[in-house]
Amino acid sequence: MTTPAGPLVGLKVVEMGSIGPVPYAAMMLADMGAEVIRVDRPSAVAPPTSDLRQRYGEVTLRGRRNIAVDLKHPDGRETLLELVGVADVLLEGFRPGVMERLGLGPDACLARNPRLVYGRLTGYGQEGPLSQAAGHDLNYIAFAGALEHFGRPAEKPSMPLNLVGDYGGGSMFMLFGVMCALYERAASGKGQVVDAAMVDGIASMMSLFWGYSQIGKFDETARGSHHFDGGAHFFEVYETADGRFISVAAIESQFYRELLERLGLGDDPDFEVQSDKSRWPELKKRFAELFLTRTRDEWRELLEGIDACFAPLLRLSEVAAEPHTIARGTIVEVGGIRQAAPAPRFSRTVPRLDRPPVPVGQDTAEVLADWGIPDDRVQRLLEDGAVATVREH
Repeated sequence: MTTPAGPLVGLKVVEMGSIGPVPYAAMMLADMGAEVIRVDRPSAVAPPTSDLRQRYGEVTLRGRRNIAVDLKHPDGRETLLELVGVADVLLEGFRPGVMERLGLGPDACLARNPRLVYGRLTGYGQEGPLSQAAGHDLNYIAFAGALEHFGRPAEKPSMPLNLVGDYGGGSMFMLFGVMCALYERAASGKGQVVDAAMVDGIASMMSLFWGYSQIGKFDETARGSHHFDGGAHFFEVYETADGRFISVAAIESQFYRELLERLGLGDDPDFEVQSDKSRWPELKKRFAELFLTRTRDEWRELLEGIDACFAPLLRLSEVAAEPHTIARGTIVEVGGIRQAAPAPRFSRTVPRLDRPPVPVGQDTAEVLADWGIPDDRVQRLLEDGAVATVREH
């Protein structure tokens, strides 16, 4: 173990093992210094492997210890409740009702620890007609009204990786809810349940467009016709002579003027009225033809670092090599794997990232002892199969 560092040092978190947004939320808490314990099933315990790169590549599992507990075993369930008894936060992302059927729902956990913040993350929420429906990120951004508006006219909507649903509408809103509940607990002394539904979070992220759609500033039937979805020539992605791409986002008039001047179009009357939407398709065509005359990096030489709201489209490997990225230490290497450093940054309580992902069950005995369970009982739990640890070769 290393000495934790960051603004959340002292916060104890139990993460119920799952995929997607919950591991990312737990990673962010661990990045900030929280002691996060991930709980996986004994069936996931496997012999140690020499292929560390594959394990270390599971970046969202970094920064915490791992234990294996059989939650269907009475002693395993009791063991988890004992951990809950000294935890500040529990995070789970199972379908509604699963934790209750295991005897580990909010009622059972809050009875054991009334100060516990119980974070629940699902696609559709804990109640409602769709609460029991299976789904993934793509389904949730579709249902919440976001996916319909990504893409080009006359083309099917495009998928924004799993950033909007899993991480934006899911992880971030769960974390926000947990932090709010912890802040309130400081005054009340009481924990509570945080019900984070991805469809709710995505709907909140669409707040600007909910408003605009009702005051004539956003036409929900016309994908690719607005400022923010590629409708405007001055807010668009363009291909360059080498088959790469650049982005321009010169919304404000002064930035638009700077862009035109740099492109040699400052005196062109066709571009004079920026807000004339009837001209956008024609002006976009002219921009597209112009940007095809130079390579991406040639455009960088002309437009980067000035008030033209320009940026090249970079691949991950390119991001890591960028001088700005290097200067800020945005990408670091842990266990031979490049990955994003903890964010955001703090002036005093600086986080430290030095613990790559570990095998399932590696820390079972150590964690149980550290969290107050006597060594002789830990041994019995291992012998009875209530908990498990990494098997030897």
